Amino acid sequence: MNNKQVAGIDVSKATLDAALSSTGEVMQFTNDAGGIEELGKKLKSAAVDLVVMEATGGYETAVATALVGSGWRVAVVNPRQIRDFAKATGRLAKNDRIDAQVIAAFGQAIEPEIVRLPDEDARELEALLVRRRQLVAMRVQEVNRLGLVQGAMRKRIKAHIDWLEKEIDKLNIDLTAGLRNSPAWRAKDELLRSFKGVGPITSSTLVIDLPELGLLDRRAIAALVGLAPFNRDSGVMRGRRSIYGGRSHVRTLLYMAATTAIRSNPVIRAFYERLKSRGKPHKVAMVACMRKMLTILNAMVRQSTPWTPETNPV
Repeated sequence: MNNKQVAGIDVSKATLDAALSSTGEVMQFTNDAGGIEELGKKLKSAAVDLVVMEATGGYETAVATALVGSGWRVAVVNPRQIRDFAKATGRLAKNDRIDAQVIAAFGQAIEPEIVRLPDEDARELEALLVRRRQLVAMRVQEVNRLGLVQGAMRKRIKAHIDWLEKEIDKLNIDLTAGLRNSPAWRAKDELLRSFKGVGPITSSTLVIDLPELGLLDRRAIAALVGLAPFNRDSGVMRGRRSIYGGRSHVRTLLYMAATTAIRSNPVIRAFYERLKSRGKPHKVAMVACMRKMLTILNAMVRQSTPWTPETNPV
């Protein structure tokens, strides 16, 4: 039995219902500055190790930010995870007090992902990265449309694609400049880019959207990105293992980086060729290369050691 003290918070627009895992005690606070301050005092007196709450469309932002800023370990989880946990444990009754107790029990039974509060530089760079992803997606859509139209509309779509490419180039410059302005981030960026196959956009994405890199073990970081294979077995049926979930945009960039690494990185190239010689399909070999790259990058950041083929054999 896990002995950590967990507080589960059911968040609404007006109130915060907090339950302690050790006693089941439920307390209610107002969802404003005064109520959040009182909640923090109660969490301190109860020696809480972890605070868990559901994502509620933004009502949780103020309390989560305040608690993380005060040093609490906070997890904001998908409501579906809580519902599935409640069903699995037979907790079918529902009201704010019971919901808080279920959330506390979930946090005690399952180690959820902890919120890390980004600084101003991180938020600005994250906004640039999000905008770049949006523009790249628009470019793909427009290129697909280009093959379906003729005449004057084709000229307009080409002009839009040209504009998108220029805007993406500008964002690439802004992202690189942003990383260069922060000594800590610059060091991490240079470390990641020492790995042949990792370029500026992949590095920026890992720095901004995967701050856990170097802090988790190889299995946990693979699961976080969605590169941990899951069995698809039921009874006597045995299905092919597959990957899903995780941070899909990070996974997409890693796929592109792995494609480059197979050509330019001797370790990844040899690893890919060995898998292919064993009869592995291209997609399976690519996922394995992505996972190996992530494992190496995770170790590099944890040990603050640049990549070399000699210290990272196949």
